[in-house]
Amino acid sequence: MTKLDCNVTSCLHNSDNCCCKSAIIVEGSQAKDTADTCCGSFDENKDGSFHNLFKTPESRLEVDCEAVNCIYNEGRHCSAEHIGIAGDGAREAGHTECATFRTR
Repeated sequence: MTKLDCNVTSCLHNSDNCCCKSAIIVEGSQAKDTADTCCGSFDENKDGSFHNLFKTPESRLEVDCEAVNCIYNEGRHCSAEHIGIAGDGAREAGHTECATFRTR
Protein backbone atom coordinates (compact mmCIF):
# COMPACT_ATOMS: atom_id res chain seq x y z
CA MET A 1 0.00 0.00 0.00
CA THR A 2 1.04 3.56 -0.68
CA LYS A 3 1.58 6.25 1.95
CA LEU A 4 -0.70 9.14 1.04
CA ASP A 5 -0.50 12.78 2.08
CA CYS A 6 -3.49 14.80 0.91
CA ASN A 7 -3.72 18.57 1.31
CA VAL A 8 -7.17 18.76 -0.31
CA THR A 9 -8.91 19.86 2.87
CA SER A 10 -12.06 20.75 0.93
CA CYS A 11 -12.62 17.04 0.21
CA LEU A 12 -15.28 15.17 2.15
CA HIS A 13 -12.85 12.27 2.70
CA ASN A 14 -9.94 14.36 4.08
CA SER A 15 -9.10 14.25 7.77
CA ASP A 16 -5.76 15.47 9.12
CA ASN A 17 -4.22 15.36 5.60
CA CYS A 18 -5.13 11.68 5.29
CA CYS A 19 -7.92 10.02 3.32
CA CYS A 20 -10.80 8.23 5.00
CA LYS A 21 -11.32 5.94 2.01
CA SER A 22 -9.60 2.55 1.76
CA ALA A 23 -8.68 3.22 -1.89
CA ILE A 24 -8.57 6.12 -4.34
CA ILE A 25 -8.21 6.47 -8.09
CA VAL A 26 -5.88 8.90 -9.82
CA GLU A 27 -7.24 9.90 -13.23
CA GLY A 28 -5.31 11.23 -16.21
CA SER A 29 -4.97 8.59 -18.91
CA GLN A 30 -3.33 11.12 -21.27
CA ALA A 31 -1.32 12.94 -18.55
CA LYS A 32 2.03 14.45 -19.47
CA ASP A 33 2.52 16.32 -16.15
CA THR A 34 0.92 16.68 -12.73
CA ALA A 35 -1.64 19.24 -13.93
CA ASP A 36 -3.11 16.57 -16.23
CA THR A 37 -3.93 14.28 -13.30
CA CYS A 38 -6.62 14.46 -10.63
CA CYS A 39 -8.04 12.51 -7.72
CA GLY A 40 -11.12 10.82 -9.15
CA SER A 41 -12.26 9.99 -5.62
CA PHE A 42 -12.65 13.66 -4.66
CA ASP A 43 -16.03 14.71 -3.24
CA GLU A 44 -16.45 18.33 -2.19
CA ASN A 45 -17.36 19.03 1.43
CA LYS A 46 -19.75 21.74 0.24
CA ASP A 47 -20.72 23.42 3.46
CA GLY A 48 -17.52 22.57 5.33
CA SER A 49 -19.48 21.18 8.24
CA PHE A 50 -18.92 17.48 7.64
CA HIS A 51 -16.78 15.85 10.28
CA ASN A 52 -15.82 12.26 9.79
CA LEU A 53 -17.26 10.39 12.76
CA PHE A 54 -17.33 6.85 11.42
CA LYS A 55 -14.22 6.25 9.34
CA THR A 56 -10.60 6.34 10.36
CA PRO A 57 -8.15 8.42 8.34
CA GLU A 58 -5.86 6.10 6.40
CA SER A 59 -2.21 7.06 5.92
CA ARG A 60 -1.64 4.03 3.65
CA LEU A 61 -4.13 2.86 1.05
CA GLU A 62 -4.57 1.31 -2.36
CA VAL A 63 -4.10 3.75 -5.23
CA ASP A 64 -5.56 2.75 -8.59
CA CYS A 65 -4.06 4.86 -11.34
CA GLU A 66 -5.15 5.66 -14.87
CA ALA A 67 -2.08 7.87 -15.51
CA VAL A 68 -0.36 5.20 -17.61
CA ASN A 69 2.43 7.62 -18.63
CA CYS A 70 3.65 7.82 -15.01
CA ILE A 71 6.80 5.95 -14.01
CA TYR A 72 5.00 4.66 -10.89
CA ASN A 73 2.09 3.13 -12.82
CA GLU A 74 2.31 -0.67 -12.79
CA GLY A 75 -0.74 -2.34 -14.27
CA ARG A 76 -2.94 0.65 -13.38
CA HIS A 77 -1.81 0.64 -9.74
CA CYS A 78 0.56 3.10 -8.10
CA SER A 79 3.88 1.57 -7.05
CA ALA A 80 5.27 4.69 -5.36
CA GLU A 81 6.07 4.33 -1.68
CA HIS A 82 4.64 7.79 -0.99
CA ILE A 83 2.39 10.13 -2.98
CA GLY A 84 0.89 13.54 -2.44
CA ILE A 85 -2.49 14.71 -3.63
CA ALA A 86 -2.58 18.49 -4.02
CA GLY A 87 -5.36 20.99 -4.53
CA ASP A 88 -6.27 22.76 -1.33
CA GLY A 89 -9.49 24.69 -1.85
CA ALA A 90 -10.61 22.44 -4.73
CA ARG A 91 -14.29 22.49 -5.62
CA GLU A 92 -14.14 19.63 -8.12
CA ALA A 93 -11.86 16.71 -8.97
CA GLY A 94 -10.24 18.66 -11.83
CA HIS A 95 -8.84 21.12 -9.29
CA THR A 96 -6.77 18.34 -7.66
CA GLU A 97 -3.62 16.62 -8.89
CA CYS A 98 -1.19 13.84 -8.09
CA ALA A 99 1.90 15.81 -7.11
CA THR A 100 4.03 12.66 -7.39
CA PHE A 101 3.33 12.06 -11.10
CA ARG A 102 6.52 11.70 -13.18
CA THR A 103 6.46 11.16 -16.94
CA ARG A 104 8.03 7.95 -18.29
